[in-house]
Amino acid sequence: MPSWKPRGTTTGALVLLTSLAPVAHGAADADQQATDSGEVRLSPVSVTATLNPISAFDYPGMVSVIGTEEIRDHQPSTPDDLLGRLPNVEFTGGPRRTGEVPSIRGFSGADVVVTIDGARQNFLSGHDGRFFLDPLLLREVEVLRGPASSLYGSGATGGVIALRTLRARDLLGPGDSAGVRVHGGYQDVNDETHAGLTAYGRPADDLGVLASVTTRNSGTIELGDGNELTDTDDDIVSGLLKGNWQAGEHSELEASFQRFDNDAREPNNPQGLGGDNQVDKDIRSDTARLRYSFSDPANPLLDLDALVYRTETSVDERRLDDSGLGPRGELLERNVDTTGVRLDNRSRGSLGDVGVTLTYGAEAYQDKQTGAADGADRAGVPDAEYDFYAAFAQAEIRWDQPAGVPGELLLVPGVRFDRFEASSEGADDLEDDEISPRLGITWKPTHSTMLFVNRANAFRAPTVGEIYPSGTHFQIPLGPPFGTISNRFVPNPDLKPQRTRTWEFGGGFEVSDLLASGDALNVKLTHFEVDGEDFIDTRVDQPAPFTDCNPGIPGDCDGTSRSVNVASAELSGQEVEAHYRVGRLRTSFGFSRIDGENTRTGEKLGVLTPRQFTLDARYLLPALDTTIGGRILRASDFDKVNDPSEERDAYTVVDLSLTWQPGGPALRGLSVRLGVDNVFDEAYSRTYTGAAEPGRNLKASVGYNVSW
Repeated sequence: MPSWKPRGTTTGALVLLTSLAPVAHGAADADQQATDSGEVRLSPVSVTATLNPISAFDYPGMVSVIGTEEIRDHQPSTPDDLLGRLPNVEFTGGPRRTGEVPSIRGFSGADVVVTIDGARQNFLSGHDGRFFLDPLLLREVEVLRGPASSLYGSGATGGVIALRTLRARDLLGPGDSAGVRVHGGYQDVNDETHAGLTAYGRPADDLGVLASVTTRNSGTIELGDGNELTDTDDDIVSGLLKGNWQAGEHSELEASFQRFDNDAREPNNPQGLGGDNQVDKDIRSDTARLRYSFSDPANPLLDLDALVYRTETSVDERRLDDSGLGPRGELLERNVDTTGVRLDNRSRGSLGDVGVTLTYGAEAYQDKQTGAADGADRAGVPDAEYDFYAAFAQAEIRWDQPAGVPGELLLVPGVRFDRFEASSEGADDLEDDEISPRLGITWKPTHSTMLFVNRANAFRAPTVGEIYPSGTHFQIPLGPPFGTISNRFVPNPDLKPQRTRTWEFGGGFEVSDLLASGDALNVKLTHFEVDGEDFIDTRVDQPAPFTDCNPGIPGDCDGTSRSVNVASAELSGQEVEAHYRVGRLRTSFGFSRIDGENTRTGEKLGVLTPRQFTLDARYLLPALDTTIGGRILRASDFDKVNDPSEERDAYTVVDLSLTWQPGGPALRGLSVRLGVDNVFDEAYSRTYTGAAEPGRNLKASVGYNVSW
């Protein structure tokens, strides 16, 4: 039998260099990569998909990587500006930044894992947002679409959004030891200004430090249908402190602290048109983390990464009127604190001529939620605690010419064990465990073609808000002499975890010199089918006055709301991503389609979206040090609804951009970016959103970077 042999120094060094290299997004930002066969490849490198650097093209699934330059060129104000054009990634909830909710392949909320530099962002609210970080503090973003519970546990049913912030080495040039970057900008659709300052340096050869702060102020949003979203004021300060210390020849210690603070005035529920029930909202999120890594190319069995983090998120709301469920001046509080630790290692070796990388580790985190309304219990926000413990293992097995078959075979089997415990004062505890296996297979008949299949189980544990809701959900005033009817939350500690099984298969190809010398085309597509059981949904039981109950009897018409399990459901869809690069032209194309239903009732299920096509093109004019670009989003008519009011007309949105980065010595380091979003002022509304999207938006930003 073949014996296990550690893989050599060259492989380890390549992996180390790859993990330290900047990651870019496909044809948009990536430098073309030359393969051993001389081909030109556009595929970026993903570290989220397997916790080990892997070509996004080789991975048996769909993953997108967005790099620094693309982030800056889009001048994003919100995460939607950055991620909303990716296939089967959608942001619903309306244009207010605190109302935007991401979905991946029809899954949203607790079914999507969000991390900042590896630290989980577990704050969940019906309408208070998921992202607490200014986009301009990011160096790259990865979006893994499809079930990832075998590595990330509960919540990765739809996928993972991994945000990574700036480091000093991302901004320092060769031989530089310090630098400063300043930037500022404006967009007119919501009268928003932003400004920022970043200082970074290498005070010693083994030490890198960075400090950055960004402010953003915005107001009323002008919509494409001619209306305005008033009472929409954001006053944001977002900051980042980060240090990297090369503790030894092969060790690195990284510490960071990130804060997001938004003093907003808006409706209590910022989604939709809003109106009454205005609040002063104080949103604060702090993430502190400490990471240690060890990677020695001479020791391929040890490639260690350890992370400890603490995330504290609070949303305090002071009522400004009496039109909600409480009196003017009432203070509503919601706090979610997450403490976590993660340890994983990669061991590389071979079994004969088969290369093997084993990734394995453990994770534990705790969520604590507290809520209050003027110091008393707050409806729907129970004081509760959630504990997770997990162990996981995954292999990447590469086999050239398996059993004499031409090409390369990549096998990615993995499994994770999770145990969770939830508790709340005055309610029954809930505990359960789950095993999440997966198997991904990629076969590359040639260096430039691939076929893949992926089979994965995923689960999502009930959240504390679903298990232990309390208080009043809504009220119906009937007037004298009947008074008010109340609908109250009811806890359900018997909720089962939501489970899914996904089959996914697809393929792709990468070719060069296709239409012109030196060009490169990358295409990857997939079809997926998701079967689920015990989907978690909210059931509202409300008797109809005078028909089902007598409002003259106190309490006879009161109703209840509780979380329940839906027996079974199905979702399916397709995605296509393509990138083409020739000379000074870079283009990207995307397509997505999704459908879902409750298989017992036939009702539509999930955050469904219309068929969408996207086209992104950029052209470099080196004589002018300028890049011009454009994006087109085309969405078809949408009628996959249970309520006809949720139907949507087709729409087309066009964005334009221009970036000027002079290369001369006098202006080197300067960047000027101009853009127009929704050029033709299209009036459109996304699915499950009660407000139109923003209209035409003129925006501009100026940045200057100097290092020495």
